[in-house]
This record gives sequence, C-alpha cells and structure tokens, in this order.
Amino acid sequence: MKIKFIAHACFLITTEKGIRILTDPYEPGSFEGAVKYRPVTEAADIVLVSHDHADHNWVSGVSGNPEVVDRPGEQTISGVHVAGIPTYHDTSMGSERGGNVVFRISTDGLNICHLGDLGHPLDEETAAVLRPLDVLLLPVGGTFAIDAKVAGQVRETLSPKLTIPMHFKTDGVDFPIAPVDPYLAELDDVMRTGSSELDLSSGGLPSGTVLLEPSALP
Repeated sequence: MKIKFIAHACFLITTEKGIRILTDPYEPGSFEGAVKYRPVTEAADIVLVSHDHADHNWVSGVSGNPEVVDRPGEQTISGVHVAGIPTYHDTSMGSERGGNVVFRISTDGLNICHLGDLGHPLDEETAAVLRPLDVLLLPVGGTFAIDAKVAGQVRETLSPKLTIPMHFKTDGVDFPIAPVDPYLAELDDVMRTGSSELDLSSGGLPSGTVLLEPSALP
C-alpha cells in the first residue's frame, strides 16, 4: 500500500491491487482564495468526504468516475471495507459547523482512520468502534478542527501504531490554523521523511509519527 499526502486533509491511498482511495479533496481557490494548493490531479476509484465544506468536498474536481462515500454506514467497494462513523465539526454537537464523518478504511491487512475535521475529543464508545488502528490520519491545526493538545488526546485514545498529521498551516492555505510544529514538539518519535509518499505493509509498519510533506504546495 502507498499513502500520498496531497495537501490539507487530502490523501491518496493506493492498495496493493491498485484501488485508489482519495480523502477530502479540496477546491483550489475556495474561501476567497485562501486555499492556494495546486489542483488534485490524481484519479480515484473511491472518494471519501468527511463533510460538505469546499476544502474537503470537491468531488467534481476528481477524475476517474469514483464511487463517493460521504455519510455514515458500512460498505465494501472493490474489496475495500469502509466504515463511516458520525461525529461533529465542533464541540457543540454540530450547532456551529455541522457534522463530520470519520472513516475507517480496511484493506491490505491494515486499518486506516481518517478523522476529517473532527472538532472534539472522542468518547470511548466511538473510539471502541474505530480500534484497533494501524494508521491514523490526524488533524492538528486547531480552529476548525482539534488542536495539538486534543489531537494528542485523540491519538492516545485510539492508540494507532502510526500517526500522520494533517490539516495544519502551510504556505498553501491562509486559514487561521496552527502549523504542525506545536503538535510535533510534544513527541520524541517523529520521522521527517522529506517526502509526500510512504509505502506501508502489514508486516513492516513503522511506529510513532511520520511527517509527510504536502505534494500540492503552490
């Protein structure tokens, strides 16, 4: 399996059989130009959308005629099991920014969780549905999703083998969110790859935190 960090909360997960799973595609230029990342050029077979905001839901910009999953529930598509678990985009049960779907992807002997714009700590009931996890794609920038402190709590609750941070401040986004450094500062097991891609297998999974570089920086 290969995981590629495109930008923001958008990843391309390619299975051993070549099935392409794209998470939360963003619309370039959205939010009055605040999203500066280059367009997503990767085709997909499956697109997962955590919530209906332009920096996470631009399905029309994805080529490949993908199957779109944007709501809670379980299904298997091309041998990939996807479970969507309802959560919220804020700490007020969605009254500020609405709902958010957390996705658990099971394929190639690995369980991967994409938290979307999770806006609150996870209760034990939700965490129990998501565990066990091999890879956690974790928002850390705060403001519109959990911040570094809560992200650390969520990581401990879910206990993944490997964590990859996402949804943090870069030159590609003008949102008032934090860079990744405050989250990484509390960790002593960070691997900085200098790359946007990571090859994984169930028999050789690294542990700790891996920092991937967004491939779509302007």
